[in-house]
Amino acid sequence: MQIPVFTVDAFTNRPFAGNPAAVCLLENDLDEVLHQKIATEMNLSETAFIRKLHPGDDFTKSSCFGLRWFTPANEVPLCGHATLASAAVLFHIQKNTNSVLTFMTLSGELKARQVGDHIVLDLPLYLTYPQVLSEVEDLIKAAVGDMIVQDLRYSPDTKKLLVRLSDTYERSVLEELQVSAQRFLSAEKTGKVKGLILTLKGKSSGKQKGHDFYSRYFAPWYGVLEDPVTGSAHTVLSSYWSEQLGKKEMLAFQCSRRGGELKISLRNDGRVGIAGQTAVVLKGNLTF
Repeated sequence: MQIPVFTVDAFTNRPFAGNPAAVCLLENDLDEVLHQKIATEMNLSETAFIRKLHPGDDFTKSSCFGLRWFTPANEVPLCGHATLASAAVLFHIQKNTNSVLTFMTLSGELKARQVGDHIVLDLPLYLTYPQVLSEVEDLIKAAVGDMIVQDLRYSPDTKKLLVRLSDTYERSVLEELQVSAQRFLSAEKTGKVKGLILTLKGKSSGKQKGHDFYSRYFAPWYGVLEDPVTGSAHTVLSSYWSEQLGKKEMLAFQCSRRGGELKISLRNDGRVGIAGQTAVVLKGNLTF
């Protein structure tokens, strides 16, 4: 059996930056257990599987597909960067002729469209709520030590904890912070946190164009110690920083070693457009 597979760096316009995802094109239904085996073999933070919904569907002409995402450890309900990578494979490699692609996923219908040299994802927007420090004190200590935490929020829909560091810190402090995410597993006692976001206000103001906010993201609960650039984390960050900054259009940067930029646009229907660029770095076939 052969399955076309691609590695795409998402939220960047150059190879070996951004967040890599593997994308598999499924001509036929795949045995359930093989999804996880392939994702473990690819060993990237996400492997995406695009499947045809009807026998007559075509990767170059159809506009609606099924989409699932797997980490090396398990299936996840939402992955932004692997959705961006999947849309890039269909638009740029398969030369799909539609202006908008729809993906049927565990998070409902997700749409992707081309705007210039970016692909815009239409994603759900998730609200955050104040989090009591005492419940997660050990986890925060494991993440940032004695650094000053300015705000603490929790997103029940995504099980992500948002930790905002003090505005007095520069971007370089977040970038250089040494995080041992493996320690989060024993430090997290509540059982409700499945992702940890560290975030910092940016320096964008008035005429000075810059990034509105910075972040790093850790998900050892899903087998991902640090994710380089995370669309799903920005479905949470977008609502938080829009409220804090009073802006609906924002530019974000995720400060991992690889780094990646996301253009954010909050919509009036309670969803968010997250745009990024991509670079295809590998084309091949899985053979088994």
